[in-house]
Amino acid sequence: MTIPYTILNDGHKLPMLGFGTFQIRGGHGVDQILSAISDGYRSLDSATNYDNEGIVGKAIRQSGIPRSQFFVTSKLPGKYHQYDDALNAIEESLARMGLEYFDLFLIHWPLPKRDHYVEAWQAMITAQKLGLIHSIGVSNFLPEHLDRLIKETGVTPAVNQIEVHPYWNNEAGLKADSDRGIVTEAWSPLGRGSKALQEPAIKELAEKYQKNAGQIILRWHTQRGIVPIPKSSSLVHQRQNLDIFDFRLTPEEIKIINDLSKPDGRVDGQDPNEYEEFD
Repeated sequence: MTIPYTILNDGHKLPMLGFGTFQIRGGHGVDQILSAISDGYRSLDSATNYDNEGIVGKAIRQSGIPRSQFFVTSKLPGKYHQYDDALNAIEESLARMGLEYFDLFLIHWPLPKRDHYVEAWQAMITAQKLGLIHSIGVSNFLPEHLDRLIKETGVTPAVNQIEVHPYWNNEAGLKADSDRGIVTEAWSPLGRGSKALQEPAIKELAEKYQKNAGQIILRWHTQRGIVPIPKSSSLVHQRQNLDIFDFRLTPEEIKIINDLSKPDGRVDGQDPNEYEEFD
């Protein structure tokens, strides 16, 4: 299947749907990723803290598809936010994957209490200039974190990967990114462990469009300009998640899903100003 793409603020193309690899590991994980590639996924999202960069790279090599056709993302963990540590970590991540460059590399969490994220960003700018990364971005950054990066370095992230799903529509985050020319990606786009797939309003839309609930939610994301990164170990769901670009929700239907959002809707209550991703 052909996946449309969006243009990042640095001119690179990002597919409008990616494959998340969180909790996909080992030999079985290679098979799952190879299946996703076979179905048509080319954007693969990993992270150092997923402990699976090696198998993602292995699947890419075993696929027989040229490296240039993939869009590979990984992320910098909190323990490597200091400048030299960050540069070394990027090179180590590339070595684990067996790649010469990342298409996109993100700071996984801002960790503002530790206050090294600007230093980490400066290292990513250097890595980009060295050709180790094509596009640089962030994950879980709030507007004040974004503004500080831009003010102190003059470089705007290309992507901000944040939590977005029907119970946390994150309109504020989406607007903040859009206002700054940043593309929003969504982690846990279906709501990890949530009951969103059973929401009557979403099931009604699924029946109307002859889709499943997950497809309705993913289309809700893409029509809002968000790039969802669903993870699925089910080969059937992997294929179904791709099949979302042949219908359009109405503005009223998008609002119906937006209105499912809850003040406490975050999956694990992870507030980027408080969350300590440091292991």
